[in-house]
Amino acid sequence: MRDRRSTAPNVARPLVRPLALLPCLAALALLAGCQTITPQERRAADERTCASYGFRPQTDAMARCLLDLDLDRRAQARANFARQDGMMMGMWSPVIVERPVIVRAR
Repeated sequence: MRDRRSTAPNVARPLVRPLALLPCLAALALLAGCQTITPQERRAADERTCASYGFRPQTDAMARCLLDLDLDRRAQARANFARQDGMMMGMWSPVIVERPVIVRAR
């Protein structure tokens, strides 16, 4: 009987298969797309947005524009939460079993 180890060519095998790296690379790509924005950066972006609408800094109109952007953002977050909550309720809603009761007149 021959020993396979002695007859096998001395070829270095890669430690990790390329296809095994694919899920790791996909996860890294997804995480790279997730960015957090600081409150200061958000405020600066909102000020740029309102300025692009024609509002001047340090005016009541600019303050109202900033407030409207913040309220819109909060409303969108509430809508997203309600949608996710609704999907979960559809999955975990209680099962109600009804049995009709027929009452006949005597």
